[in-house]
Order: sequence, then C-alpha cells, then structure tokens
Amino acid sequence: MSDKTGRTRDKRIRTGSIALRIALGSAFFLLLAFFVIDVAVILIEAWPELKAGFGGRTNGLPGPEAVQNWFTACRDVFLTRRFDLLLKVEGVVILVKLVMDLLRVRAQLKPLDEIAQAAMDLSNIDVATDERFARLENAIDELSPAEEGAVLSTGDAELEGLEGAVNKMIGRMRDAYKQQARFVSDASHELRTPIAVIKGYADMLDRWGKEDPKVLEESIAAIKTESEGMQHLVEQLLFLARGDSGRTPVEMADVDLSLLMHEVCEESAMIDEKHSYTLSADSPVPARGDASLLKQTARILVQNASKYSPDGSSVRIGALVKDGRPAFYVQDEGIGMDSETSSHIFERFYRADDSRSKATGGSGLGLAIAKWIVDRHGGRFEVVSRKDIGTRITVIL
Repeated sequence: MSDKTGRTRDKRIRTGSIALRIALGSAFFLLLAFFVIDVAVILIEAWPELKAGFGGRTNGLPGPEAVQNWFTACRDVFLTRRFDLLLKVEGVVILVKLVMDLLRVRAQLKPLDEIAQAAMDLSNIDVATDERFARLENAIDELSPAEEGAVLSTGDAELEGLEGAVNKMIGRMRDAYKQQARFVSDASHELRTPIAVIKGYADMLDRWGKEDPKVLEESIAAIKTESEGMQHLVEQLLFLARGDSGRTPVEMADVDLSLLMHEVCEESAMIDEKHSYTLSADSPVPARGDASLLKQTARILVQNASKYSPDGSSVRIGALVKDGRPAFYVQDEGIGMDSETSSHIFERFYRADDSRSKATGGSGLGLAIAKWIVDRHGGRFEVVSRKDIGTRITVIL
C-alpha cells in the first residue's frame, strides 16, 4: 500500500473516530434517560411494600423489616420477565441509535474527507512535470485578456472549474478596463472642447482684441464661461476619482429629509427665476446619512430638472416615507425620456442626444455623482419618465 493511500486511511480513521465519539455521546445520553426511566418503574412497582412499612410507626419512618421488604420487592421487579423485556428493547433502541448516528455523522463528515483528499492530491502533484499544469501555463501564455471574446481553455475536463474562475476574473478585468478607457477618452473629449474655445478666443484677442473693445469684451466673456465650465468638469472628475479610490468621506448622522428638501427648494427658487418650485414634504422624514452629500444629490436632480424643462414650468420637490423607507424626489414637466434612455442616465458621460446635451451644457457626470452618493448610502433610484410629459426621480434610502 502506497504512502499516499496510507495517509488517506489515517485521515479516514480520524474522521471516523470523530463520528464514533459523537454517536457514543448521543447514545450515552439516551442510556442515561433509560436508566432514569427504569429506576422510576422499579420504584413505582415496589412502592406498595414501602408504603406498608409506614403502618404503625409513631416517628413516621419505616422499620428495618419494611425497608428489607421494599428492597426485596425492587429485586423482584427487576427480575420479572416484563422488566427483562423492557431492558432488551432499550438495548436494541440504544444500538440502533448508535448505528444511525454513526452513519449520519459519517455522511456529514464526508465533504471533509473529500477536501482532505483533494488537498492531499494537490500536495503530491509535481507542478514542474505534470502535463495538466504545462497545458494550463501554455494556455495562459497564449491568452490575450484585452482581446474581446478571448477565454482560457485547455480542453482538460479536470481544469474546467479553474478555467471558469479565471475566465470570470478576466471578464471583470476586461469590463473595468473598458470602463476606465471610456472614462479617460470621454474626459479628454470633454476637456478638449473648452480648451479649443479658450485657445480660439485667445488667438482672436491677440490679433484684434488690443484695438477692438467689442472683440475684447466678447473674448473675455467667452474665456470666463469656458474656464468656469472646465473648472466644474474637473471638480466633478476629481469627486468621482476620489470616490472610486475611497478618499471621499461619508459622515453618517441623523438627517431630516423634509428640512433638507425645504432648504434645496428655497435655494433653487432664489437662483432660478425661470421655473416655479414647490415643496411637498411629510414632516419630519428621519433618515441616516451624510447631509451635505444628500443635499448635493438633490441639487443635481433639481439642476437636471430645470435644464430639461421649458421656462415657466414647475419643478416639484418632495420628501416622504415610501414603503417604510425615507425618500425624496424631484419631478419636472420637461422633455422626458424613453425607457432606453432612462436605463443609462446614471452612466458616466452618457448622453441620449449629444446636440441637445451640448445645448444645455451637460457633461454627463451629474447623475453619475448622484448615483455614487446614493450607492454609498445603500439606497436606490426609481425613475418614472414619459416623453414630452416629464420625469420623476425618487431616491429611496
């Protein structure tokens, strides 16, 4: 018998002894229970003899003769055929219980046997000479993770589980790489436009601005507008970058969403005179969260609502308890969205219509920031939108 087989046998003996100890412990408690029952039966059967010994005693205690008669009665009960049959039945029950528990525990320990066997097999594999690992190494060398659809495959059935795990990891890495590449590309594209505009007006200033006050005024205004937009975009990019790297703190505290939405509504009405703002809030709406970040989320939703709503329309802001959870919402009377668009609005730099978004000055990062904040609060969004009717976005914490 090989050393490997010998180690396997030792391993099984150890698990078998564990199962035996557990089964014996269970059988012992059953034996103890039967012992108590048997003693109770004997005492009950012999009780008349002991009771008779109390007769005629002034001190309330049975005499020696009565005690001797009681012990004799106990012995007689123990030696009866009926009690002997009871003991045999109890013995069979204990034996069956022992065997059943032993088989049950052994079955429960079987996965441990298999794990130990697998670990033993792995420890005995010579990675340098094993053909399976050679094929796996060659397959990994030939794999191009960045190539779309590329998967690890050796054709070995024993390595299918490992291949599946590696391919899932590669898929996640590929998605993360594509998202990062798209993010960098979109950010570069977003920054290229204001830089080009600033450069163009700077050139115009250099040529004619020194002598033409109109060109000077127009160029300065355009450069200020574009630089402010670029600053806002960079701040959004930095917020997301810090958030992705875990450097944006989320300070959880007790918050009243009703009071928070009241502040957002007043601020919005003061800043934007082209839309009417109304508040509908239960009082109070207690929640747990970072007040400044939640307010930032509400402001983003309000800015989006006003951006895509015609002048003179109404924007409703509210706070409520929805299905037992604190929530707030922003509802507009704007252009609305179809279902395809609404399913992508929280993606970074996503635009349903580039020309329309450019006209409204959107960068495609506001809702992505709002989603990051809500995700960190363990919340979710509910979006209801109809084309040419309006949109209602609810944040449920």
